Amino acid sequence: MDLLPAPKEGFVITHFLTVSDVARSAKFYQSIFGGEFAMEGEPTILKVANTWIVLNVGGGPTDDKPDVTLAPPENPNKVSSFMNIRVADIQKCYREWSEKGAEFLTDVKDHEREFRCYMKDPDGYIIEVGQIKL
Repeated sequence: MDLLPAPKEGFVITHFLTVSDVARSAKFYQSIFGGEFAMEGEPTILKVANTWIVLNVGGGPTDDKPDVTLAPPENPNKVSSFMNIRVADIQKCYREWSEKGAEFLTDVKDHEREFRCYMKDPDGYIIEVGQIKL
């Protein structure tokens, strides 16, 4: 329970992902990013670095979201949001995460203000990995 995102004041931000297989997604975020289980089951909550990721299956409307249905992405080539991770050493992360099974869309690319690449999670959500040029 110590890992649950329960602030004593102010607020924290967590990222909720609707997934097709909670256990498979939890394994990905645990093995690639070192996520620690704060809660298992449906939903599963993982503490990853300085944030939390909530993983749960989709479902129909509820009393607090009466017109909303949650579903994993249907088309992996169309996205409306993505997780953004900033790292100290992108080449090291790219190498280590690739060895752990992460699927990157491209090698690390050199852009004007940063080095950047993207990976996919098991449901096709993309995750941007970037290193700011200092």
